[in-house]
Amino acid sequence: MSTIERAATVKAAARPVHRRRMRDREWVWGYLMIAPLVLGLGTFYLWPMVQSVYYSFTEWTLFGDASWVGLDNYTKLLSDPSIGKALRNTFVYSALSLLGIPIAVVVAALLNARGLKLVGLYRTLYFLPVVTMPTAVAMVWSWLYNGDYGLINYLLSLVGIQGKAWLSEPSTALYAVIVVGVWSAIGYNAVIFMAGLQGIPQHLYEAASIDGAGRIRQFFKITLPLLSPSIFFVSVLTVINGLQVFDMFFLIFRKGSPAREDNQSVVSLFFSYAFEDGAKGYAAALAVVLLAITLVLTVIQFRLQKKWVHYAS
Repeated sequence: MSTIERAATVKAAARPVHRRRMRDREWVWGYLMIAPLVLGLGTFYLWPMVQSVYYSFTEWTLFGDASWVGLDNYTKLLSDPSIGKALRNTFVYSALSLLGIPIAVVVAALLNARGLKLVGLYRTLYFLPVVTMPTAVAMVWSWLYNGDYGLINYLLSLVGIQGKAWLSEPSTALYAVIVVGVWSAIGYNAVIFMAGLQGIPQHLYEAASIDGAGRIRQFFKITLPLLSPSIFFVSVLTVINGLQVFDMFFLIFRKGSPAREDNQSVVSLFFSYAFEDGAKGYAAALAVVLLAITLVLTVIQFRLQKKWVHYAS
């Protein structure tokens, strides 16, 4: 074998080793890049979740160590009337929050229209509630809903309609909070829908126009089907956020409010049990039940999306 042939053989044999080293190096750098995220998720999400499951089987008060009680906390949940009210409020809030999705779709379509003047200003105004502190939102809406001097009742009085104590009457309190939740989520959902709208090929609309399809028909035949993945994504987030709603219920129905007992969400009731009553083990059991409900509803949504979500091929 000549010197040239021997050098070529050595080079060919060294090539797989070099590729293996490069691949191993890429794996190392890949793990280093995701390590901060994995550590953060493990420390602030996964480990607290495991602890919550454990403490749900214990009796843990403000003072003293947790003592094992088995399924007693879960048995007590079944006979707690406050749990039933909180679950009903949470389910109604989550279900009616979905009504904000078609509103956000229409808003996104209008903001995405060609030739719209001051579009940047309109998008900013719609997105402002998303970045506004929940405390400020609750204070403003509490003033708007005030039965004595609220702006809503004042406007109703101008047309001869007697207003109500919106946040005190059982028939209106929950729905008043739902209106706030829907209003505050429109901007965030509209941004997602605008991104989906911009991904729809324009030649589809041009072809539909040539065939004589009007704007409304194009919206229902082209826009909605191709926007269905974004609608599905927003619907999943809306249900999850609705099940986890806390700030609006906690801030609007503050402790001592006459309507608070009948208008608590599951998470606000969890806060009340854990940090006001000191029943941390019982509150952990409630959190685990909420986690199970969230997982079940999310799985159902993913199963149903096969029937109505259309992914462009």
